[in-house]
Formats: sequence, structure tokens, C-alpha cells
Amino acid sequence: MDKILTIDGKEVGFRATALTPRLYRHKIGRDIIRDLNRLRKAYVRVMQVQQSAPGEDATPEELAAYTEALQDAQLDVLDLEIFEDAAYIMAKQYDASIPGSPEEWLEEFSTFSVYKILPELLQLWQLNQQTTSISKKK
Repeated sequence: MDKILTIDGKEVGFRATALTPRLYRHKIGRDIIRDLNRLRKAYVRVMQVQQSAPGEDATPEELAAYTEALQDAQLDVLDLEIFEDAAYIMAKQYDASIPGSPEEWLEEFSTFSVYKILPELLQLWQLNQQTTSISKKK
């Protein structure tokens, strides 16, 4: 499955196939399925906190509690590294001409919102998983 996203004004292609876990394991040295499951849970936690934002009539205590919950729910350094590595592998799979490391590839961009790109990559991965899984029940 392929998806093209705009990052920092550039169109970037991503691909997720049955080869993706192998490429990730060989290049990054970790299990992409475990990593993306961790990342999905962290992202869902952030979105749930954001959806519980207090209204305009919230008390200072409610605002403080929300702010603390939002800070606690943010993606941590490992989550961000997982995102960067998975995005790199999927982009490299789509376009073999991109640089040879995640660091070199990320140098091509200025800052961008992880929270805009991450759900798209998670969706691409989920769609790939659905098309490659085979039901054992008949």
C-alpha cells in the first residue's frame, strides 16, 4: 500500500508491504509491529486527553489538571524515535533514492507536526496489515 503526504511543502511517498517489517528489523534492529503498537497506544492516549479539554468556563484547577494530563500524555523520546524510524523505512521503501539513514533523511525537512503525519502512517500500516492477514477460521 502506498500513501503520499505533504511534509514541509514536499510530497513524500510512503509504502507498507510484507517487506516492511524485515527492512525495519534489519535497518533499525527492532520489531516494527511492537514499536507501532506502542506508538499507536501513545498517540491514542494523547488524543483522548486532547478531546477532554475543558471548556471556556473551566476553573483554574480544571485547567491545571488538564495541562498536567496533557504533558503526561505527550509522546516521549522513544515514541518519537520509533515514528522517525518507521517513517524513514516506509519512505525508503517507496523511494530508494532517499538518503541512507533516518538522520540524513530528516535533515531534508524543517520542523513539522508529528501529530499530522503519525495518524496517516498508522493508518497506512493498519491497511497493510488488513490486506496481508489471512483468517484461520473457515
